[in-house]
Amino acid sequence: MKTAIAGSGLIGRSWAMVFARGGHDVALWDQDAAQVDKALASIAQSLPLMADAGLIDDPKSVRSRIKGAATLAEALSGAGFVQENIAELAEPKQKLFAEIEALASPDAVLSSSTSAIMPSIIFNALKTRHRCIVAHPMNPPHLAPIVELCGADFTAASALDTARDFMAGCGMAPIMVKREIEGFILNRLQLAVLNEAFRLIADGYVSADDLDTTIKEGLALRWSFMGPIETIDLNAPQGVADYMVRYGPTIRRIGESQSAAKPWPDSVGDQLDAEMRSKVPRGKLNDATAWRDRRLMALAVHKRNAEKKSLS
Repeated sequence: MKTAIAGSGLIGRSWAMVFARGGHDVALWDQDAAQVDKALASIAQSLPLMADAGLIDDPKSVRSRIKGAATLAEALSGAGFVQENIAELAEPKQKLFAEIEALASPDAVLSSSTSAIMPSIIFNALKTRHRCIVAHPMNPPHLAPIVELCGADFTAASALDTARDFMAGCGMAPIMVKREIEGFILNRLQLAVLNEAFRLIADGYVSADDLDTTIKEGLALRWSFMGPIETIDLNAPQGVADYMVRYGPTIRRIGESQSAAKPWPDSVGDQLDAEMRSKVPRGKLNDATAWRDRRLMALAVHKRNAEKKSLS
């Protein structure tokens, strides 16, 4: 199936690799044509690294399925799945999707990568809004398989089913957001942790470095292969019901203190930036991002191999 990507920034180029990895032809378009060339060059660098890590077998074949499109109409022609990835602002997305609706095949699924804007806001004015969904990934989607699929009250179940099957076929791990909510699931969980982290740091309980160590050397080790509900199910002798009897009152008490906590101060941003820039100077952020991607590749391969062994 041909797929179209509107917006060729970091998320758009990552989606291009996901869809091409799944065997689909990809037309990559951007309002700034120069961004398409940059995206294609970045993809050409990333695919061999993925092959070296063992995540794909034939980088040349994957690359051959990704082509730039000079116009939006060219990108959309014959596409069965459309993924938008422009700025995280409702009005530009609404305007772009009005153009996409007029040009796309009538049976194509139209999808946005928005991180937090609800589909009822983005798609409400469209005549064919029944085929419109949000498919929100974690960055970068070619290395992190989670994707949240969310519709509005007007979204047809068939559009969500098509998107789920399509994403699963591309090696992603789709979850269904049953009712639309700002931030969806992943970001609401992440922001709950971040809000508490900001307060703990701002109130002088812990440094940013030690906070990060708590996650990466503690919670993240379990969370890399078990979710928090699976975790607590194994943290009491008789499972989750037993856990809730033992620890439920503490969870409620701490939850109440968190909900009543004063908001973290605006100054925490400068405090965090000073600490992080002492570790990674601003000019080295691209190097740090490349390091992150290499670690994600290694983790993805490890998890895949571990899952194969557990099933054998």
